[in-house]
Amino acid sequence: MDATLAALADPTRRKVIDLLRDGPRPAGELAQAVQMSAPALSRHLRVLRAGGLVRAEAGGDDARLRLYSLRQEPFTALQAWLDQVQAFWAEQLGSFKDHVEAAREGDAR
Repeated sequence: MDATLAALADPTRRKVIDLLRDGPRPAGELAQAVQMSAPALSRHLRVLRAGGLVRAEAGGDDARLRLYSLRQEPFTALQAWLDQVQAFWAEQLGSFKDHVEAAREGDAR
């Protein structure tokens, strides 16, 4: 989870994730879309791969071409964690609401 959050902390990497939601893309196309040099984007892609968010596969006949695509697993784990946090806050807010309503009823007497 830490690697996922660290990888997503950078706005350029989040933009790459958004671009890959439409499907696999080569690094050059991604670099052009985020207006970044290929070497600079390569560093971002390395972080995304290390965090397990994307995979690189050989693209077609050219073994040098790599197509990048999203991996589902880290996003599923992140969503599960966010669901737990949301459930915690929903419970806390529900308890606070109950407390406020009980206090109002006590004041009305």
